Amino acid sequence: MRTAVRLDGTVTEPSSGLIDASIAELRAIHDRLAATVAGLSADQLAAQSGAEDWRVCDVLSHLGSGSEIWRYPLVAGIGAPEEQPPDQEVWDRWNAMAPADQAAGFVEAQERLVAAYEALTPEQHDTVRVDLGFLPQPVPLAAALGMRLNEVVLHGWDVEAGLDPAASLSERSAGLVLRHLSETLAFMVGFMGKPEGAPAVRVALGDHSIVLDPDDGVRLEAGTDGATAIFHGPVEAGVRLLAGRLKPEFTPADVSVSGDITLDELRKVFPGY
Repeated sequence: MRTAVRLDGTVTEPSSGLIDASIAELRAIHDRLAATVAGLSADQLAAQSGAEDWRVCDVLSHLGSGSEIWRYPLVAGIGAPEEQPPDQEVWDRWNAMAPADQAAGFVEAQERLVAAYEALTPEQHDTVRVDLGFLPQPVPLAAALGMRLNEVVLHGWDVEAGLDPAASLSERSAGLVLRHLSETLAFMVGFMGKPEGAPAVRVALGDHSIVLDPDDGVRLEAGTDGATAIFHGPVEAGVRLLAGRLKPEFTPADVSVSGDITLDELRKVFPGY
């Protein structure tokens, strides 16, 4: 049975294997970023990242502070709560760090969070509920994990794109993000897309469809039956499109869209966050 979190906070149970695959991908991304960060110069840390308003060190600071903040509700959910400082206090501390300390702190803080996920038992995968504080009720582990994976995948790309504009997501990451957005995080797609002024269209993206309805919002569905447009190119580029990270300078040459909507129109629907 697929996990779904709705706006009213109601949920279903997690899909088999999704949690294990997501934790493994978090580990793979972390290890890759940690190795990258270890060799960065002061100039590279201060370089513009793939995120418009952030340097590479700013993204690492965001990922590091986020790792701290996300670990508290996770350990509370397994019955080992720790005293949690206000989020603003955590952000202020990280923002005050020197770039090199933000980079080193990111590696340490995210390692703790990834290790906490890895330490969970199969039974806890099914039973843990995580109170994120901004949803009506605690959510299953799969949903909380999906949110963190989505954030790490995209901000990890922000770091890598600041060092190499041709950077891409792994196809493994892209596939897992799509699965979470159509299953555990279905509600998020409605916030990501702004369909006003766009045509009603169903865009095939890999084995999923982006459904735009100016009257009913945006959603992501498994399957491509009834598609009226096709996203051509690697799925990872389509995932970056959904997150506003497929600007022309970051678009592979083989990416195009055919059918009832254009790539530029889709970029307007998904301005980023």
